[in-house]
Amino acid sequence: MEIKELSKILQENGIVGAGGAGFPTYAKLDERAETILLNCAECEPLLKLHRQLLEQHAYEITKTFSMIADVVDAKEAIICIKKEYKATIAALQQCVGEFPKVRIHLLDGVYPMGDEVVMIYEATRKVVRPGGLPIETGVAVFNVETVYNAYRALELNHPVTDKVVSVVAEVSKPVTVRVPLGCTIQDVVNLAGVTTTKDPVYFVGGPMMGNIGLADQPVTKTTNAILVLPKDHLIIQKKQRKASIDLNRAASICCQCQMCTDLCPRHALGHPIEPHKFMRSASNQDFQNTNVFINTMFCSSCGLCEMYSCPQGLAPRSLMADYKMGLRKAGVKPPQGVVPAPVRDEIREFRKAPEERLEARLGLTKYNTDAPLNDTVVPMSTVKILLSQHIGAPAAAITAVGDVVEEGQMIAKPGNGLSVAIHASISGKVVEVTDRYIKIQRMN
Repeated sequence: MEIKELSKILQENGIVGAGGAGFPTYAKLDERAETILLNCAECEPLLKLHRQLLEQHAYEITKTFSMIADVVDAKEAIICIKKEYKATIAALQQCVGEFPKVRIHLLDGVYPMGDEVVMIYEATRKVVRPGGLPIETGVAVFNVETVYNAYRALELNHPVTDKVVSVVAEVSKPVTVRVPLGCTIQDVVNLAGVTTTKDPVYFVGGPMMGNIGLADQPVTKTTNAILVLPKDHLIIQKKQRKASIDLNRAASICCQCQMCTDLCPRHALGHPIEPHKFMRSASNQDFQNTNVFINTMFCSSCGLCEMYSCPQGLAPRSLMADYKMGLRKAGVKPPQGVVPAPVRDEIREFRKAPEERLEARLGLTKYNTDAPLNDTVVPMSTVKILLSQHIGAPAAAITAVGDVVEEGQMIAKPGNGLSVAIHASISGKVVEVTDRYIKIQRMN
């Protein structure tokens, strides 16, 4: 198979990164890729879906991963997985020997190991330049669920119509479920038994980089987890911040200890991110050194600085995100050609954040329990399928109110530019079409 043919299959079947920003997978197929990585690091605490999916479908995913390596003519395909995922590693070891290009690379249980820039360095010792793309170093990274979706498209002729989601924390039966795209967050939470806290807040995504969600919010191709948390939990309080208060607190108590910078994973790889200098300049309205602000555009927003590193509980990540947004609105783009500083491995090793310690710091240790995977799609009666579930142009609707559609039928074609198709996640009648979504109701 050639790249052009595989790209068309992936685009038409709606395959994007199953987490993060949802980058269309077909656009990652590139002949410059000397190495491809399979990301099974579960970047965020409490998430288990990728290791569970890889354990249950080790052969199918490894076979498809190897095929992608052949299509782009990569020299090697590396499955990156944390050492503690022993059951998944055992499943992989039973089949990986059949694929000459594929090998397993074991990762430490630290955060944010799932950050592709960090993972690339761990597996290949290559440094992605600040603001650069992995392909510039000859590397492409794929998510476990993404590759499984590619397998389903290639072998089963099945487009992306559902999503694997973990539901954990304040629920009586933590679980990982496969649900149709477009069902609501509440629909998914209902599958995890009884909510065990009063006035629960639904936190969508991982505890470090996720956001507070709404009960009627639809599940998309990038919805990985729902944390049901008490409204007074630290993570919720952090998200309900006010920038003005954060700045005043920084001006009052930031002692310039540099812990935020010393433990920054991107700074450790030579990127010019120095949160402590940003905090000093921002809180004092000191704009003499503009690089302090412009370099915030290289921040990955992993949140380690404010959720783990800062002994004063300040919010460098959130404040830098505010400044980044302001710079983008003003038309400022990240500097090009920035050369990273040399990586000092002897220091970097001792500045990694262990997951267990991070979970304890966040008050999540008691929630780190089994959330078994039910890999059968749970039926839903109504779905609201967003036309923009990925980076790039939204898909364009090709169905109208009153149409009867089948599960898996294309209901929106790829838009102009970087885009993928969208498909019906249930069979039924189209009851609403807007420029943002298509609503389908199952027929009795």
